[in-house]
Amino acid sequence: MKFSYKILLCSIITMAVSFGIGGYFFVNDVFKASLEREIGQAADDSSILKFAFETAALNIPSKYDMLQNGVVEEIGANLENRGQGTKRLLRLSDENREFLYASEGFVGDTALLARIGEQTRAYQIIHPDEHYYIQTGVMVDALDRMLYLETMRDVTEVYAERTRGFTVYRSLMLLLLVLSSVFLYFISYWLTRPIRLLTRAARKMTEGDYSYRAEQVSSDEMGQLTRDFNHMSRVVEENIHKLEDEIRAREDFIAAFSHELKTPLTAVIGYADLLRSRKLDDEKHFLSANYIYTEGKRLEAMSLRLLDIIVTRRYRLEPQETNAKALSVYLRDMYAEKKEYQFLYDCESCRICVEVDLIKNVLLNLTDNACKASEPGSVIEITGTKKEDGYLFAVKDHGMGIPEEEIRKITEAFYMVDKSRSRSHNGAGLGLALCSEILKLHGSELMIESTPDVGSCFSFLLPVWEGKKDGTDE
Repeated sequence: MKFSYKILLCSIITMAVSFGIGGYFFVNDVFKASLEREIGQAADDSSILKFAFETAALNIPSKYDMLQNGVVEEIGANLENRGQGTKRLLRLSDENREFLYASEGFVGDTALLARIGEQTRAYQIIHPDEHYYIQTGVMVDALDRMLYLETMRDVTEVYAERTRGFTVYRSLMLLLLVLSSVFLYFISYWLTRPIRLLTRAARKMTEGDYSYRAEQVSSDEMGQLTRDFNHMSRVVEENIHKLEDEIRAREDFIAAFSHELKTPLTAVIGYADLLRSRKLDDEKHFLSANYIYTEGKRLEAMSLRLLDIIVTRRYRLEPQETNAKALSVYLRDMYAEKKEYQFLYDCESCRICVEVDLIKNVLLNLTDNACKASEPGSVIEITGTKKEDGYLFAVKDHGMGIPEEEIRKITEAFYMVDKSRSRSHNGAGLGLALCSEILKLHGSELMIESTPDVGSCFSFLLPVWEGKKDGTDE
């Protein structure tokens, strides 16, 4: 069953029960008030009849020492005749509660008669046939005789009004329930609209449309739920895109890795087959063996780089205190024999907190990339500057530069801006990927500024050693 129908059904049941209970008490309260009014009037009539009977008994001639039964019947008949049109019946009984006079149709039992006392007024409601009566009883003192006077007052109309009241109320309640049901249907439909919109959005997401958003139609709790659902949808969409990008990157990685393996392996297999199947002169034999050696070293370097990347991602950093200028000196020594480029070093002395071997690897990769991107004789600048939030290393070249749309991709494994140029230098596009992973371990990142045909600048910020406030070497 739909939620809107559940709301409608619960509301109708609640209204029906409320109307039923309320109507019962309302009609019954009106009935009780009418019945009490009739009981009061019956009691007043009984008192009036008692007074009238006693008065009539006093007017009897004095020749009677005692009120005779015949006189009692005569007085009873006179009292009944005076009350014609009032739907009142009466009955008179003697001291032994034997009936002396009774109106025609008086069907009251003797239970009430037994309860009448000198100071007691009694009444009861009886239902001998299709009519309802209020039966009252009182003692009458007439000429030394104690008689019993009973009356019956027809109150059938009061009960009939109660029945009519219930009938009218039931009809009115049914009409109100029908009208309320129509009104509540639209209310429940309106209240559950956000749920339907959320359901539609969830269905769209299950079909793969992660960009679909539920329409927010209110600012209450359902509106908040819609906002939270849309926020969840955005997060799910972002995660899906990330997963898709990761899957695509892995596929590209496998494709690039296979391609990088295929090229040197093809050459190695070809030249090895040439050496095996033919007898070559010394020069060709040397060239073939040298090509096999060169391509083998390239495969070895690529394997080591891949291993470094994998190990770095699982590496647990153990930073040490060192002087940034010492890293500059190490770099100068490594490239001292590389005369085809002009290296300029300008690094301030400062204590930094790093994994020394890993940062050396980063600087060597960045400097090596700068050499590959530059023509012989070009200037390559290695600088180190102390900043407020750390120590900034930068490697700048004046080579071919990198297009803006390529900058965000160059830290991906096997990605090369100029593949032919990189392969000519035995590159495989793994150096910057390794640098990026190492810098992540240090809470840093590789910052790249580049202009095609002008040059590039690769920089990264490292934490300063907190033990030295002045940051200088002793």
